[in-house]
Amino acid sequence: MQDGGSLPAIASLNSSYSTSLTLPSPYLLLPPVARKAVSDVRRTFCLFVTFDLLFITLLWIIELNVTGPILDNLADQVIRYKFKSSFFDIVLLALFRFLCLQIGYAAFRLKHWWVVAISTLVTSVFLVVKVIVSELLSKNAFGYVLPITSFVVAWLETWFLDFKVLTQEAENDRAYLAASNADRASMLYSHPVSDGQFYSPPESIADSDEYLDEEGRRYSAATFQEKEYIKQGQEAMTVLDEILSQEENWKLEKSSDTGDAVYTLEMLNYGKIFILKAFMQCPPEFVYQETIMQPEKIAEWTKTVISCQVLQRVDDNTLVTHDIAASVGGGIVSSRDYVNVRRIERRQDCYISAGISTNHDARPPSDRCVRGENRPGGFVVLKSSSNPSVCTFIWVLNTDFKGHLPRYLIHQALPSGMFEFVSQLRQRIADRNPSLYQLRCPPHQP
Repeated sequence: MQDGGSLPAIASLNSSYSTSLTLPSPYLLLPPVARKAVSDVRRTFCLFVTFDLLFITLLWIIELNVTGPILDNLADQVIRYKFKSSFFDIVLLALFRFLCLQIGYAAFRLKHWWVVAISTLVTSVFLVVKVIVSELLSKNAFGYVLPITSFVVAWLETWFLDFKVLTQEAENDRAYLAASNADRASMLYSHPVSDGQFYSPPESIADSDEYLDEEGRRYSAATFQEKEYIKQGQEAMTVLDEILSQEENWKLEKSSDTGDAVYTLEMLNYGKIFILKAFMQCPPEFVYQETIMQPEKIAEWTKTVISCQVLQRVDDNTLVTHDIAASVGGGIVSSRDYVNVRRIERRQDCYISAGISTNHDARPPSDRCVRGENRPGGFVVLKSSSNPSVCTFIWVLNTDFKGHLPRYLIHQALPSGMFEFVSQLRQRIADRNPSLYQLRCPPHQP
């Protein structure tokens, strides 16, 4: 059994997990549907939208004073309005953006980008047309300043909403969901599940070819091929540790309604890696048993895997499997098969399984199925330091489907498949442990 300090990511992950459970802000303590106040980042966005209107109006007033008496210019641009020579329509355009965005994101608190997309599209098209056909550029410097300022501010609003407001609020919702689930789970499970109820790999000696048998006696891998499998598993574990240690570099790719999130990480030697992070309302041993210790039974409960066969158990920490994955994205990616070597370790703060593609004589590549390649990845079941009845499930996926497939289509389809997997995992645990479901959903009292 590895020491807890052997996983650099544990401190980081536990820190972020504990932060989400603390939730110091009163805004986060309320469920999303019950929040009457806007979030801090949304309020800042609304202030920026107001600044947009006031700033464009101020520039227009200055322009009216520069070219002559303000009342004469005001009558000329408003009462005797001409599209080719008046700046008044740019002010009206700013008012249009203000009303759309304030109504959409302050009054109705929408969580979609379509309103700002429409306002920015209208602004961009109008300004381009006006600059092309108008006479503003020949009048004075404001013929340049007003259109450019209006154009830039409109796109800044789009960037701010999409990359700051919506992203931050999605994180807030997931934090609330994690906190509320943890609070309920602490009441549901009064006693942690005993480690003795589950099989786990015995302690192994790091960076060594020696291992312990079931009676505690050391032994060495019998053949060169077995040593190679063990080495491959250890190398995959090293890379998986490195991926987990870079959590601050994970980029949010997509989130689900249940609070699960898929992140991506770019690594020089391994390309784009997908990382699923999900909060589980059950003891970590349940997830460990289903995802790590019983790989051959995964096909019984998930549609993402057609079959998983253990080809060889090299030692108590290493095994070789043949996996057939189901099609992804509604048939965008057809079924693939993989031969993987997996290394399983039980650590103080987590259960972890690292895997990587390998070769095995029992399952050579076949013309009947495309042989995919898995780069280092695996499953991590992270224990909670404050509540033994909940855990965090992490799935690191870095796969090459082979074949001639557009990469962007694969990247679009993978998050949905990962969300489907964790949803089916929750259902499997609920089906195998009916008491969990009954505790969460007590029978209706007449």
